[in-house]
Amino acid sequence: MEEKKRTVVYAETLYDGRKKLENCSIVIEGDKVVDVLHKKLDADYSGFVTPALIDAHSHIGMDRDGEPGGESELNDKLNQILPVNDPLNSIYFDDRAFSDAVDFGILYSCVVPGSGNLFGGKAKVIRNFAPNRKQAELKDYGYKMALGFNPRSTTEWKGERPNTRMGVYALLEQKFDEVINKRCKAFLKREKSLHQLKKDSEEKKFTSEEMSLQTSFIEREYTNTFTPHDLAIHELLDGKKTAKVHVHKEDDVLYLIEFAKKYGVKVTAEHTCDVFHEDIFDELARAEIPVVYGPLGAVAYKVELKHAYYRNAGLLMKSNAFYGLMTDHPFIWTPLLRDSLKFFLINGMAPEDAISMITWKNAKILGLDDTLGTVEPGKTASLVVWNKDPLNLAAFPGMVMAEGRIIR
Repeated sequence: MEEKKRTVVYAETLYDGRKKLENCSIVIEGDKVVDVLHKKLDADYSGFVTPALIDAHSHIGMDRDGEPGGESELNDKLNQILPVNDPLNSIYFDDRAFSDAVDFGILYSCVVPGSGNLFGGKAKVIRNFAPNRKQAELKDYGYKMALGFNPRSTTEWKGERPNTRMGVYALLEQKFDEVINKRCKAFLKREKSLHQLKKDSEEKKFTSEEMSLQTSFIEREYTNTFTPHDLAIHELLDGKKTAKVHVHKEDDVLYLIEFAKKYGVKVTAEHTCDVFHEDIFDELARAEIPVVYGPLGAVAYKVELKHAYYRNAGLLMKSNAFYGLMTDHPFIWTPLLRDSLKFFLINGMAPEDAISMITWKNAKILGLDDTLGTVEPGKTASLVVWNKDPLNLAAFPGMVMAEGRIIR
């Protein structure tokens, strides 16, 4: 059996994803952290250490550096409801943005289609350091949805395109209701067929093999009733997947809360940049809806963002909401994920809590916190060694480790 390679990293300061620690030695074997010791060992690398950074909402590889806007693959214009679109099929992994992301320690992104459609497609967590799609996908997380101005602004695209929010939201609920009714009818038909099969079996003395065959026919007929679009919505209705929902304005946030409650679906509120009252964030907290906040530092390019002040970060901090951070690349550049923390720091956030937003909290929201987001024994060895405190403007990684492999 091949012996696992052992690497020791000495952290002058360790932001472990939750806490700030001093003078720690991190022992790595293979692709795992096996120990964090509060003493100095002979180390292969030393500096200021954080977990790998995670961008919780990005379009990296879909809207690419140095390419004309007409080549963007952010949105498919075919229809408002396209839940089976897979962003992996529109990512070019030779996009320079990936190497930029790795240079600054952002090793993972949750990539989603754009927001021109009610349902843009799937949400996939990828490795930014992967050379191609074969090695990129880390998690099939859920679906991308959109509320507010964006889906109602695309009336020139194909398909059914209401031009008001009331029309768009009616279309969304109509689709969910149709899928629910279709499943109810199919379920009743299946139950009736199984009941009749039981009666026939008692009368005709079916063998166990015949019963099994007839039952399989009924089950297959039930399964084949549903389209791929239906099955995607089933995953949301059954709580198997989460919808990342683009939403900015306060009234649309409140609609999202009502929608999630009505259909019993798991959602996250993506952006919320135009929320300028603390109690709206508290409403999300009461509904147990996490916030993926941002992008911070972008120009408010539409009326929907008229209240998108940098000061709103302070309101989010004061609220009870659970929140992480995004870049929405290319709306701000992926490496600006770390720079965006300044809007929270100037409102008094502790440095370790700021780093936590783009490590553990983003991992928690994406359901990756069992393996990523912190530096502790048993976790995947994805971490960054910085030459200065990572909250220093001049900080730059001296070493980047991805799943036990030194990649820069």
